[in-house]
Amino acid sequence: MPLNWKTPGPSPITRTHLPVDAMPHLTLPLLGGLSFAPLISSPRLQDLPPLPPVSLMKAAYSSLKAKARLLMVDAWCLDNPLPRYYSFPVSLTPQLFMGLGKLIAGRIHQMRAQKRYLAAHPSWSSPDTSCLCPLCGEEQETFSHAVQRCPPNAAARSRHLQGLTSVGPDASLSSSVSLLSSLAAYIKATSTNYPPGMFTSLSPSPASMVFPSPPASPLLGGLLSSSPPGPV
Repeated sequence: MPLNWKTPGPSPITRTHLPVDAMPHLTLPLLGGLSFAPLISSPRLQDLPPLPPVSLMKAAYSSLKAKARLLMVDAWCLDNPLPRYYSFPVSLTPQLFMGLGKLIAGRIHQMRAQKRYLAAHPSWSSPDTSCLCPLCGEEQETFSHAVQRCPPNAAARSRHLQGLTSVGPDASLSSSVSLLSSLAAYIKATSTNYPPGMFTSLSPSPASMVFPSPPASPLLGGLLSSSPPGPV
């Protein structure tokens, strides 16, 4: 039917479902593989067969929720494809390093996304600059080089990053509070991925903020502050 009585009907005539009838079809990708949808019992529907046990209903709901999240991620990546250089998996939950505070979490976000102040990362503001590390000039200044291999930062790396073996997408860094704490201390001490000239006129950070004791909880304690960096 046309939306307005003055609107001529389509030619040839097409038949479609009403929107409310079409909505259940949107759940078909979710319900595939499930023997039933997790419903709730209703005393007003006496003619329906009894529902399965509560434990089975909870399992069906958990399965449905997990599948919905996977479909959401797939749709997200399809509508907004990731850049070819971004190798980290897409997640619907906040990353653990987000607990490191605004400044440090921002440095890690930018290095993972390969955007901002490391010389080898794509930049819309200075596309013609050299990709070589400005500290050593030996190789391109990538996330892994700045954290794991840059010779001028060897002392800070030896002090803070003894247990860190990789910063890649498959590394245990993303799920380890102790490794993230160590990385945060290293970033503070070396000013890794800081804006050029940032805090040059300010006094160094207190030692307690550069070399904190291991945090007692995932909140990461005082390490999460965004105080200026100190010298190595």
